Amino acid sequence: MASAKGASVAWDFSTDEAFEADLEWMREVVREEVEPLETLDLTRDQLLALIAPIQERVRERGLWAAHLPPALGGMGFGQVRLGLMHEILGRSPYGPVVFGNNAPDSGNAELLAVAMEMTGRADIEERWLRPLLEGRMRSGFSMTEPETAGSDPRLLRTRAVRDGDEWVISGHKWYTTNGSVADVLIVMAVTNPDVSPYQGSSMFVVPVETPGVRIVRDVGSMDEPRVTYGRFGNHAEIYYDEVRVPLDHLVGPEGSGFALAQARLGPGRIHHCMRWLGQASRAFDMMCERAKSRYAHGSLLADKQTVQNWIADSAAEMHAARLMTLHAAWAIDQRGAAGARDEIAMIKYYGAKVLHDVVDRALQVHGALGYSADLPLEAMYRAARAARIYDGPDEVHRQSVARHTLARYEAREVPREYLPARRAAALERYAEALELLEAESA
Repeated sequence: MASAKGASVAWDFSTDEAFEADLEWMREVVREEVEPLETLDLTRDQLLALIAPIQERVRERGLWAAHLPPALGGMGFGQVRLGLMHEILGRSPYGPVVFGNNAPDSGNAELLAVAMEMTGRADIEERWLRPLLEGRMRSGFSMTEPETAGSDPRLLRTRAVRDGDEWVISGHKWYTTNGSVADVLIVMAVTNPDVSPYQGSSMFVVPVETPGVRIVRDVGSMDEPRVTYGRFGNHAEIYYDEVRVPLDHLVGPEGSGFALAQARLGPGRIHHCMRWLGQASRAFDMMCERAKSRYAHGSLLADKQTVQNWIADSAAEMHAARLMTLHAAWAIDQRGAAGARDEIAMIKYYGAKVLHDVVDRALQVHGALGYSADLPLEAMYRAARAARIYDGPDEVHRQSVARHTLARYEAREVPREYLPARRAAALERYAEALELLEAESA
């Protein structure tokens, strides 16, 4: 795009041909090979066996673990490319697993990579990062506590106290995703309660077999009310009863817990939002197909104004969410996650609402069939509700955006746009010119 003065301006919505070919390949793989696996009642081991050949082709294509830099065995894709990938992978819950960037392992790997940069510790790669990257190790992220507000991690009660050459961790966590099937848990705990919470928390790698790690249960939820213990994707409740780990299990410098959490959560929200768009797009496809197929009250549903409005609104909202999310991804690539806080916050609450609304409309168009378990819509609807809570509830992100926005304004006794005051100022500024014009017209 060129400006009026002829200077070029970076304003390009196209995708380079080579990467677009990769995206098209991904679309076909997810549609033809991954989505069908959802219909089977598979154990974790059965799933891994079935997707292993696909994962090998992903590696050969150069698309495995694209969130990590090449030096660590990843592809080093920026957030924009990762966002475009996750839009496709999000169509199926198995998509990210097939491509080696499923939560929480991908976020934990990014956290460990940041810790390596902070400390220069090369051992982190061989002990935990590379096994995660290669799928030889499973992990959980243990931060949320039932006794404190998850939206305010400054209230954490879990403590880690240094005792000689060990850290002793005591606390109670829940919603530790994959906690019951993990090999290691990354635990956030307070290490110095006497300083600001932002400098007083740290992260630790805790092997699950460590004495004192007590996994109580997998928590049933709206997403999965009748939970079966030990299934991939479950959320565990865990007690840490004076768990002892060596000093070198501290991830990053002491007191860097909040910085590491933000390094993990910021880019992770891009991936969440683009996966939500993948889910919304799938629901949208089902809604349009049903509207073109179902006849009721004298015409197809596609001819009903209400249904047309739902389709038009859904298309516009998904388009807006996609542009907002890709812009936030671009902002992270340009300025880092800290410099894109507002963009990230906005897509988190806006994208969650778009996902919920599109799935809700699709379910309504299908009526009883949509409510039944014969379509994936009812499961998508239950999962969509959680999007407004995890990784920070909508209200916290809205508050953050509003606070930063309001900081750019000042209180005024007389409104800036108050017309009598503006008119008086304009008369004073243009007094001489107005006098000349009046004299000329006399």
